[in-house]
This record gives sequence, C-alpha cells and structure tokens, in this order.
Amino acid sequence: MAYMPMEPEAFAEQVAGLVRRMQPGFQIDLTGPRELLVNGRRLDLDNLFRMVQHEPDRGTEIVEHFLDQLFAGDPLDMTEVPYEFARARIMPRIQPESIFDHLSRELVAHVPFVNDTVVVFVTDLPHMTVSITTEQVLRWGIDMDELETVARENLDRYAPDLEMQIIESKEGGRAVIVAEQDGYDAARLLMSDLFGKLAPQLGGDFYVATPARDMFIALSCEPKPFLSRLSGRIEEDYQRMPYPICKNLFYVTRDGVAGTEEEAA
Repeated sequence: MAYMPMEPEAFAEQVAGLVRRMQPGFQIDLTGPRELLVNGRRLDLDNLFRMVQHEPDRGTEIVEHFLDQLFAGDPLDMTEVPYEFARARIMPRIQPESIFDHLSRELVAHVPFVNDTVVVFVTDLPHMTVSITTEQVLRWGIDMDELETVARENLDRYAPDLEMQIIESKEGGRAVIVAEQDGYDAARLLMSDLFGKLAPQLGGDFYVATPARDMFIALSCEPKPFLSRLSGRIEEDYQRMPYPICKNLFYVTRDGVAGTEEEAA
C-alpha cells in the first residue's frame, strides 16, 4: 500500500517531491500547507488532499494519476486558453498583500482591496485552480475592471443558495457563519448581494471576519463585549489556520465594504 502523509504540510512536501521527479525542469516552491508554486503559478492541492483522505491506502497512486493528467494537458500553461472558455470559470479570491513577498506584483492579475488585502483571480478547473496572470489578461484583450466584474458575477452564481448558520451570543450579539468549504468562503465578502442577504439577520450594517480562506463570519455591530471577544478569537484563527488573510474586521454597508483596522482595535 502506498500512503501519503495526512498532515497538510507533509502532504504538500511529498507532492512537491513527486512533481520534481516527474518534471525535473520545473521550478517548484512550497508556499502554503496545501499550495505549491509551479513555474510561477499557484497549484491548489485542497481537492487532491480530500481525494487522498477518502482512499488513504491508494494515496500515492491517486496523486501520481492526478499529476499525470495535470501535466498531460498542461493546464498550468493557460496563456493560450481563449477568453470564451475561461470566462465562466474565472473566480475571485481575497489574499493578503504579503503574497507579493514571494510572487511578482507585476505578473499577478489583481486589484487592491481594503485591510491590506488584494483581490486575485483564478481559473477554476475541475480538480484545481490556476492563478491568472497579467499576461493572460492582456492576451484576452480585457482590463482589470472587466476581469473583476466577471469574477464577481461568477461568484454570485457559484453557490446562490448558501447555507448560513446563525448564532445568538450570550452578550446579545449575532453571528452568521458561511462554511461551504469550497475554497471561496472568505471570497463571499465580494458578493454583490451580501448586504441584502445578511443585513436583515444582523440588524443593518455589520462586520465580516475572514481570518483565513475557508472562514467567513458576519457579526452584528453591537454589543461591544461581543465584538471584543470575537475579535480575539478571529486573531487566533488568523495565526493558526492555513491560507491566512486578515485579522481585522471588514465593515459592510449598503454602499460597500470598508476596512476597519482602527475600529477592530
């Protein structure tokens, strides 16, 4: 039996080793607990990790088959993919500004956001996501405004019937948790109808916490003890969870989303 490690970082390291063996000319970097940088493009290993968890005794076989299929079609080279094919698969993700510590800002298609974050864009394929570069955007003949508009429209359609868990706190505040676990939970902050969906549950304007990619917690603005307690938990999640984004709260109104570093403090 060929097992793969079930600890995320060890899993990613072993996948990286298999890629180096299969593609010795590729530049491979480990950039997260379930994420590789392959020839400058992000390769999300979440779906592959889940596949192996489902059949752990076939772990290495599953990974090798996945990589064979991946490199046979060479989806990591998406620069020649026509816009007509990619358009319905373009999705947004919120990332911290710190991603540019290991990625070139000039090469990554992105737009600035609030709370020291940016919105980046990926092509969502059946078993992986591939980051979109500025080179692709130029080849497609569009600009960042159109790219962002398309990504947000696709996000709105991606899972229109979100399952929301509503929690009443002991202090009297309310929280709404979205946990689709599809890689876009935090990105739901970018939904066009977010305020309309959640404001009735939270009494008007509200805060949203996205400490990591797979976390979305909307919070009522009152009472202060409730916000103070949750802000501490959010900072802990930001420190411990994979794919951290932001420890500060986002302030959501009918007019849009603002950063709240001073208010969260």
